[in-house]
Amino acid sequence: MSLLDQLLEDLSMEGFELRQVVAGLSETGWHEPTPAEGWNVAAQIGHLAWTDEAALAATEWLGGDSTGWDELVNEAIKDPEGYVDEAALALAVMPPTELLQHWDGVRGELAAALAAIPDGQKLPWFGPPMSPASMATARLMETWAHGLDVREALGLAYEPTDRIKHVCHIGTRTRDFAFGVHGLTPPSEPFRIELTAPSGDQWEWGPEDAAQSVRGAAYDFARVVTQRLHRDDTTLEATGADAEKWLSIAQAFAGPAGGGRAAKGAQQ
Repeated sequence: MSLLDQLLEDLSMEGFELRQVVAGLSETGWHEPTPAEGWNVAAQIGHLAWTDEAALAATEWLGGDSTGWDELVNEAIKDPEGYVDEAALALAVMPPTELLQHWDGVRGELAAALAAIPDGQKLPWFGPPMSPASMATARLMETWAHGLDVREALGLAYEPTDRIKHVCHIGTRTRDFAFGVHGLTPPSEPFRIELTAPSGDQWEWGPEDAAQSVRGAAYDFARVVTQRLHRDDTTLEATGADAEKWLSIAQAFAGPAGGGRAAKGAQQ
């Protein structure tokens, strides 16, 4: 199985499992507030549907139809800080059954479109162009992270799987972006990252002899880089001032610097 095939399979499973969580919700359940300020469960699903639509428009641009992508870019230029929220909230007002059907359709179309892109071609995005594998990884990361928000809103437990390796991977790849988006100069040397997977496997990135490192549970790391967990509430061990700083600002998603989660002690 190719890397892209594995990514698309894992992305499909993340979407399927989240769909199972929300499919039987009452109207009240759909309106439960989530940790994202101003977003209820419906807005979380609406955001995923909209972002999948944006990714699909990027594949259509690559195929020669730039209409949808150009419209998205123009909207982003008009309101770079608010257009994502507006798009999510616009879809959130749809009846839940229609919203789910819409998300199902666009998810399926996007997977098929990504699988059909010839090797070597890249998609436009709100940042550097992305390969199909990078886009699938980004979509999986967002689906997983917003799925955590939904489960937290509904008081549901989450059992992590080794699919979070993709989230951890994009988290390591976006280290320099996280420093840059905070107006900081990225470290000149790579870090060593050693994480323990939910299955017990060991995942590693970076040179063994790196002066700075991060070690610990992959589930903690994945939540830190998606800003679903405060660094102080993890068991991660950082060696080096830059590595420690990174854990406080890590951001695997595009856009302005996120506010992150407050430490549990600060919420009391």
